[in-house]
Amino acid sequence: MIIPTDAELEFVDDVAVFFARDGMPLIAGRVVGWLLISDPPEQSAAELADVLRVSRSSISSATRLLAPSGLIEGVRRRGERQELFRMAPDGWSRMLAARYAKTSAFREFTEAGLRVLADGPAERRERLENAHELYRFLEKELPALWLRWSAHRAVADDG
Repeated sequence: MIIPTDAELEFVDDVAVFFARDGMPLIAGRVVGWLLISDPPEQSAAELADVLRVSRSSISSATRLLAPSGLIEGVRRRGERQELFRMAPDGWSRMLAARYAKTSAFREFTEAGLRVLADGPAERRERLENAHELYRFLEKELPALWLRWSAHRAVADDG
């Protein structure tokens, strides 16, 4: 395992702070940051704990939080019991796709809320109407964006 430089650890911490601003625990952000640049790309929980100077239970909590998003994945090598963690090859796309897949569901919630407040004053409905319009827009536009992303990736993979 490579010992990270101070600059690499600063990068890891910067990634952690970036994700913490969205409500992710710092340790989970640090795991993402390290897995973006680690060598080898697959790291055991013990290696992650050692590099990031945290407990293995913190690593376990962070990887359990990150795995469902599709951003990171656990892998095992044939004949080895130890699970290794890595950035999923299409992890960023999977994470965003999972987030955006919830667009229709939340738009439906805003519609229901607007029905509940149908006779209410406009000031009371304004925040909900703003959210509703945004999610209607996203629901309409995101499929085309994903098609363009797929086409871009296909070209990039060929070139």
